[in-house]
Amino acid sequence: MSKKTRPAGTLLYAQSGGVTAVINATAAAVIAEARVHGVKVLAARSGILGVLNDDLIDTSSLTRVGIRALAHTPGGAFGSCRVKLKSLEEDRARYEQLLETFRKHDVRYFLYNGGNDSADTALKVSQLAREFDYPLTCIGVPKTVDNDLAVTDCCPGFGSAAKYTAVSVRECALDVAAMASTSTKVFVYEAMGRHAGWLAAAAGLAGRNPDEAPHLILFPERVYDEAVFLAAVDAVVKRVGYCVVVASEGIQDAQGKFIADAGGGTDSFGHTQLGGVASHLAGRVQEVLGLKVHWAMPDYLQRSARHIASDTDFRHAQAVGRKAVQFALKGLNATMPVIRRISDSPYRWRVEAAPLEHIANAEKKMPEDFIREDGFGITEAARRYLQPLIRGEAYPPYGRDGMPKYARFDFV
Repeated sequence: MSKKTRPAGTLLYAQSGGVTAVINATAAAVIAEARVHGVKVLAARSGILGVLNDDLIDTSSLTRVGIRALAHTPGGAFGSCRVKLKSLEEDRARYEQLLETFRKHDVRYFLYNGGNDSADTALKVSQLAREFDYPLTCIGVPKTVDNDLAVTDCCPGFGSAAKYTAVSVRECALDVAAMASTSTKVFVYEAMGRHAGWLAAAAGLAGRNPDEAPHLILFPERVYDEAVFLAAVDAVVKRVGYCVVVASEGIQDAQGKFIADAGGGTDSFGHTQLGGVASHLAGRVQEVLGLKVHWAMPDYLQRSARHIASDTDFRHAQAVGRKAVQFALKGLNATMPVIRRISDSPYRWRVEAAPLEHIANAEKKMPEDFIREDGFGITEAARRYLQPLIRGEAYPPYGRDGMPKYARFDFV
């Protein structure tokens, strides 16, 4: 489709949920690809809230240099939010408000960049537009460090967070090993992951044999048994001299209670508010085994570390952005550009369209054959899957002051 046959209407892009190191790379690709086709791009400020409040940004002011700077800047340049709309019946007024904003700005293409809850929102908006006979093509654009979206082989954002996790665990392990004879014996690292242990599993890339860190990985897919865990820590310390533990924030006991349930609260998506599993485990190791323990909760660090982003992940993020625009212009309503792996070695992949109804509210957990038989590590199958995703470095440019040159935008 050439500029001479410019498609009718405007494209509206929005970011949702926890941002990633490369979500702006997707945004930059969306804007650049839309310009190739002569399509105006608006961006909603703070995700779906910007659409509801008619608080939109005209990206036309972004220069080519600005688009390139956007691609290597972490965070969410247009602002994100954690807002999940209810069913069409329960949230009718808000859905109709969205439609009103679309009509006002002649929006014909809506691209929502987020996880499974965002895919659900995009799907519902497409259903509402169909009901009102409004010509709107809705595309869900994948993003999440949790890597738990169904259908797609992996999620843009995960590869960079996985690389940060694996590198951090390897580096911390060298520190612990150096001090273990007279100081810290156990180090506990907390990784994001509510129900799926993908990021915790990525830490397994830091070492290969049982005596290399991480010595123990705790997955949400396995029931947490404190007695078994403490016995394993004790055994590793006696064998190696120290023990590095990586725990997913979402580990649960036999009754299904989160070990890191922070007071039983929930976030705005309705998910249990987690945090603190590393400090809990460290406390129990110290109390029961009497060992000196240190712990770390990288939290936002693991998802915002653009300085060590995976090149594979960066390319994934750009590819789904370009394809999202192409799919929208082709009228592939209620779909998502997903990554399809063709081979592990050499690593080859392509982007395909998948129905949002197969992705919305679904959750992809770690396969059984990715978790070691004892439940405390990853298998070779997991290593083959994970390794290509952290490969290569997509460094941002650095200034003479030694700091990354991240862009700050004053959007109107």
